[in-house]
Amino acid sequence: MSGAIGAVADTILYLDGVSVSFDGFRALNDLALVMRPGEMRAVIGPNGAGKTTMMDVITGKTRPDTGRVIFRADTDLTKLDEPAIAQLGIGRKFQKPTVFEPLTVWENLLLALAGDRGTFFTLRARETAEERTRIDEILQTTRLTEQRKRRAGDLSHGQKQWLEIGMLLAQEPQLLLVDEPVAGMTDAETEQTAELLREINRTRTVVVVEHDMAFVRALDVKVTVLHEGSVLSEGTIDHVSEDPKVIEVYLGR
Repeated sequence: MSGAIGAVADTILYLDGVSVSFDGFRALNDLALVMRPGEMRAVIGPNGAGKTTMMDVITGKTRPDTGRVIFRADTDLTKLDEPAIAQLGIGRKFQKPTVFEPLTVWENLLLALAGDRGTFFTLRARETAEERTRIDEILQTTRLTEQRKRRAGDLSHGQKQWLEIGMLLAQEPQLLLVDEPVAGMTDAETEQTAELLREINRTRTVVVVEHDMAFVRALDVKVTVLHEGSVLSEGTIDHVSEDPKVIEVYLGR
């Protein structure tokens, strides 16, 4: 047991023997994953490899049949529900941006900051000096300072993605899970998103699920390749790109 405790100690996220089945289909198969605090990890793999299910398990949306999901070395996430996991400091960005389109960029961020204050109250109350400062910081990080007064519905696809990342940052997550952030983006937006995630990674741990290999290369981080619910390969982008197993099941297609 002491070896297992040692393995968990210096981790922010530790998945051990995680399996999930849906109607006989095994979405995750004895999955193991270890992440250190402050790390950024790219997770790639063919459709059906288990990437989304892995994020569902980490965020409490899906409960695994077996295995442990340990956050910050001492909390088993499989025993908690989605709101409790979010409150612990785990934020998730889905592939399709969900922002409040009729509201301005500023109002979207204020709502995200407000936490449990009611929507009606929040938008009519004057934000505090502290909240203004925090929103300004998030606008700067997400490259949206010039867009602060625009309706979220009028933003480009890429800008909506950045706004949603900003709304997650407002909740001060320690671990950020980001699902295909550059799908549908222009080349310039893709490049800026890589910079944005690197900036966020200075103060937070980040997991990026992505299909765009050029983008994964631009992130320049450790890569985990999933296949049939298990880790197929792990290492630098060059290492996994040259792995014959990865070429066969994913890159060679």
